[in-house]
Amino acid sequence: MFFITDAHAQTAADMTSGGAIAQFLPFILMFVLLYFLMIRPQMKRQKETKNMLAALKKGDEVATIGGVVGKITKSDDNFITLEVSKGVEMQFQRGAVQSILPTGSIK
Repeated sequence: MFFITDAHAQTAADMTSGGAIAQFLPFILMFVLLYFLMIRPQMKRQKETKNMLAALKKGDEVATIGGVVGKITKSDDNFITLEVSKGVEMQFQRGAVQSILPTGSIK
């Protein structure tokens, strides 16, 4: 009994005075950190991609997700037609476009 101290039970008053908030604080901080490091940047990328796909127009040079590079010859709500070589056209869904290339990059 020399080194062992007496254990005291926590009362209900101790839990409501701030103990419960202190227990949930790490979970709240982890969620806030997760939001700013993962969720918010992903939402920003989705918004940029949506705006880029909406801005596609005839004459833009684009690269698709599959690596096909071409110039847009026709465009409608769901599909675009790319001229990948002289006289060769391919049709793609708008969502297949990965990026818009600077004008003149296809030679």
